[in-house]
Amino acid sequence: MQHISGQTNGSVPAEALLSQVLSLPGVAIEPGMTLPPEEEWPEIERVLSQALDRLNAMRREEGARMGEELLALRGQIARELGQINDRLPGIVEAYRDRLNDRIKNLLAGFNVQVDEGTLIREVAVFAERSDIAEEVVRLESHLEQFEAIARGEADSPGRKLEFVVQEMGREANTIGSKAGDVAISRHVVEIKAALEKIRELIQNVE
Repeated sequence: MQHISGQTNGSVPAEALLSQVLSLPGVAIEPGMTLPPEEEWPEIERVLSQALDRLNAMRREEGARMGEELLALRGQIARELGQINDRLPGIVEAYRDRLNDRIKNLLAGFNVQVDEGTLIREVAVFAERSDIAEEVVRLESHLEQFEAIARGEADSPGRKLEFVVQEMGREANTIGSKAGDVAISRHVVEIKAALEKIRELIQNVE
């Protein structure tokens, strides 16, 4: 009896487990047809042990599929982040060109020259305000941590994944708000969508 209870990690008392099994249709023998306990229990134990083995196998298979899906979503986030990283060098340059064109259009028809020093200072302010390099590095680090937990963490992986996902969400939000770039905003939207799918999955991770 203790062997069977052990297959449930002790979450179900042995007496309660036996009571539930005996209450199932066709399990208990009708009055007048009872067998001695020493003859009755071995067969019940065998059938119950097989059922629990199948349950554990099913849970392992389900866990493996969930792990694959989590890693696939992690890969999707990594790809979006890689495209954000590729976009970084051109953000300030694109802003400078847009600002320069805007000023020229505003001053068109007037005999006024654009002050190059003022333009450079404005671009420098934008560059400092929209610098997301640190957030990108931290998000990359969180992705590495996420993969390590998903692949091999045995101690409360669900809670740890939930914490890492929360941190990843913070970095993604900061990247989206600071970058000031439409293309990067689109990548951030995809990252946040993947994070939401991960949150739904890890609700079922023990």
